[in-house]
Amino acid sequence: MNLKVHHSLIYNYNFPVVLDQHTLYIYPKPYPHQRIIDYSLFIDPKPSKIVRNVDAEGNPQQVAYFFNGPVNRLTVDAVITVSSDPVNIFDFVLFPFSTQNFPFLYEDRIYKYLIPYLSRSDVTNYVEQFARKIASEVNWETVPFLVQLSHYISTNFSYQNREFGKAYPPDDTLRDRTGSCRDYSRLFISACRSLGIAARFVSGYLYGNPLQAHELHAWVEVYLPGAGWRGFDPTEGKAIVNNHISTAASADFDQLAPVMGSFRGFANASLITQVDIEMV
Repeated sequence: MNLKVHHSLIYNYNFPVVLDQHTLYIYPKPYPHQRIIDYSLFIDPKPSKIVRNVDAEGNPQQVAYFFNGPVNRLTVDAVITVSSDPVNIFDFVLFPFSTQNFPFLYEDRIYKYLIPYLSRSDVTNYVEQFARKIASEVNWETVPFLVQLSHYISTNFSYQNREFGKAYPPDDTLRDRTGSCRDYSRLFISACRSLGIAARFVSGYLYGNPLQAHELHAWVEVYLPGAGWRGFDPTEGKAIVNNHISTAASADFDQLAPVMGSFRGFANASLITQVDIEMV
């Protein structure tokens, strides 16, 4: 199927400001089952220069430089069309075979690249106890654990539509049993890392869920020996098939906003954002 995304962001400033450099994560990441058909980006005021590159974690990144005079508004408007083929997320073989159960150790050759995705900075005793309970229910089988963890969060937590702001700490989400897709993903990552499974935060778009039809979405990818990075969505409660479009993935949960930058001036900024995704 072909999916078309229209993502619009409008920043309004109550007094004129001078725009500094802005970094955009609003271009799809390539996947074996997904390719870009068309892409257009409109920015007003027009940047003096846009540099397109790949960041340290392999994400497509666009950096806009402004040498304009003071402005009262910044508009960023992207239209993305991708072809997304059907994919069996479970069509893999875990290797070595012993990694069908966990905890396991990654091979040294792989481990050195996964260190940022194994950080325990968010891990608490509360989160680890939660993860161990889920693991024991599936006899410490690797893939069933990831599936059950997604399902448990989706069915036992109350979804909260919170469009802006950082993801809440995992302890808070676990205690309150409520959160947004960012909160769910941060908890999922922490639970995986508490038991030695490398995990990263993913930002992008989701087609087919009314809750996410008009906003940016977040989910998780875990690194499985023999399978590489595989996606799981604790908001949806299942593994990812082909209705997600990733724009960036990171070891950090707070580094993937679609537009990040600063301005000079004494002003308050407000943001109006809109996402529309459809099958075409």
